[in-house]
Amino acid sequence: MSGHASRGAARAAPAQGGAAALAPVLRILVLWRRHWGGLAFGAAVSLASLGAGLTLMSLAGSTVAAVFTGAVLTGAAAGSVLALRLVGPARVVLRYAERLISHGATFHAIADLRVWFFRGFAARSAGGLGFRQAGDLLSRLVSDIETLDGLYLRILLPLAGAVVIVPAAAILALRQGVLAAFSVFALLALTAFAVPLFVAGRALRNGVGLAEASSALRVAALDMISGLREVRAFGAEGRMRALVGGRETTLIRRQRDAAQVAQANAAALFISQMALLVLLGTTGSAGARVAGVFLVVASFEAIALLPRAGVAAGAAAAAAARVLAVAEAEPALAEPPAPAAMPAGAGLRFEDVIFRYTPDTPLVFDGLNLEIPAGAHVALLGPSGTGKSTLAALALKVMAPQSGRVLLGGTDIMALPTPALRQRMAWLGQTTHIFDDSLRHNLLLGRPGATEAQMWQALDRAAIGDWVRGLPDQLETWLGEGGARVSGGQGRRLALARALLSEAPILILDEPCAGLDAETEREFFSTLYEAAEGRSVLLIAHRLTGAERLDRIYRLSGGTAIAAAA
Repeated sequence: MSGHASRGAARAAPAQGGAAALAPVLRILVLWRRHWGGLAFGAAVSLASLGAGLTLMSLAGSTVAAVFTGAVLTGAAAGSVLALRLVGPARVVLRYAERLISHGATFHAIADLRVWFFRGFAARSAGGLGFRQAGDLLSRLVSDIETLDGLYLRILLPLAGAVVIVPAAAILALRQGVLAAFSVFALLALTAFAVPLFVAGRALRNGVGLAEASSALRVAALDMISGLREVRAFGAEGRMRALVGGRETTLIRRQRDAAQVAQANAAALFISQMALLVLLGTTGSAGARVAGVFLVVASFEAIALLPRAGVAAGAAAAAAARVLAVAEAEPALAEPPAPAAMPAGAGLRFEDVIFRYTPDTPLVFDGLNLEIPAGAHVALLGPSGTGKSTLAALALKVMAPQSGRVLLGGTDIMALPTPALRQRMAWLGQTTHIFDDSLRHNLLLGRPGATEAQMWQALDRAAIGDWVRGLPDQLETWLGEGGARVSGGQGRRLALARALLSEAPILILDEPCAGLDAETEREFFSTLYEAAEGRSVLLIAHRLTGAERLDRIYRLSGGTAIAAAA
């Protein structure tokens, strides 16, 4: 799914409203099932805290009413004073425990959700971001998942409390009469359910625009920072600032719309004042009316966050749809239902492969036949645009041919499990990424369980071990963002060491020397052939440099591979 399609999916889901908007939220709750126990325990403690608060205010009202009537030290009034001394501290303890338990459960659930999102996206994006934008993905991974933080704390917990508080308050209000009980129930239900539901509908429509505006701002800012050198070189600072400023203005307008929706809190406050007037106007003793006032204040305080929860519900529905649109997008290639056993051989063969990216684009391969025998070093040459990198993507099972087969050890790779297949292949591309981490952790990407001795062996085979030994921190040296602290040639040798550390029997090298000078390129190839001895190597390049130690050379032309003299 492209980034445009992803954004479209995120826009469409909430726009359908009702059950369609609720479905993504329910899916998120299902993903949290490992934490249901902790979330339920947090809800139970929250309800106990609310109950203690309601009891405390009810007892306080009774005590004040007793004082008002001059009976503070007699009968039930004395019992109320004693109960206040017990319930007050209990509410403090329960309130603290509720925050501790509910927030802890939420943090764990959100952390798991981020890991799940990354795994889902990574499994569907082996070929890169495609048409997605890095800023948009970052917005979904950070902002949208942070919005879902409120799903439990700001929506479900207050809603559960309202389900208990509304009828309980009505029952307690029966002491002031049936009319008082009915009025309290109706006005509380209006505040706890009707107002949030109305607000949620408006917030749902605004939530999609707010999420997209936040994403657009992040995309523009990240794009400007990433291309700052070009922006300065072409004097485009003003234009880029205007672009970022325009998107920031759009975001602020969306946030202002959300703030207007949140004005439902004023409506809730007005309703609570109406409830007080109703109770004060009921018949009954003055003491009973005073106790009723305390009850109403406590009840409305307990549900005060629910109108705001309606706003959070709309934002959460939009965020959930955006998260699921990426993490559960249809994979480019489905796993075989009954995977074949991994073959023992390391030979790679393309048989009559026909491939095009879309039905309305020209053929990239038209009956391509190519063989890389086990242990052979084979080069595939051709100018840009002839499909060299596409061949690597087909071998790595990032894409599938429309017809023909790609065979590993005589077995069609479409019948093999993708993770196991990729463990047989080490890929080194023309834009190899060096992570902003230590040299050690950059190497361990190729083989997480590698020992230090194995890492040094890989570095030596890539002819960069002596350079690393000369560094003050050696394997703990921090490489900087994008490998900023190493040269282009050193970065390529580190990437080669990482590929060699994987022990994969097949090396796929896609323009591994792009951007290097001629001398560095010759040195790299000399190192490569010595280090890759005994492995199958597919070298994809646009020129013949370094071909003197190759077993076979093919040229791509017209969608087919033509054998050339080595």
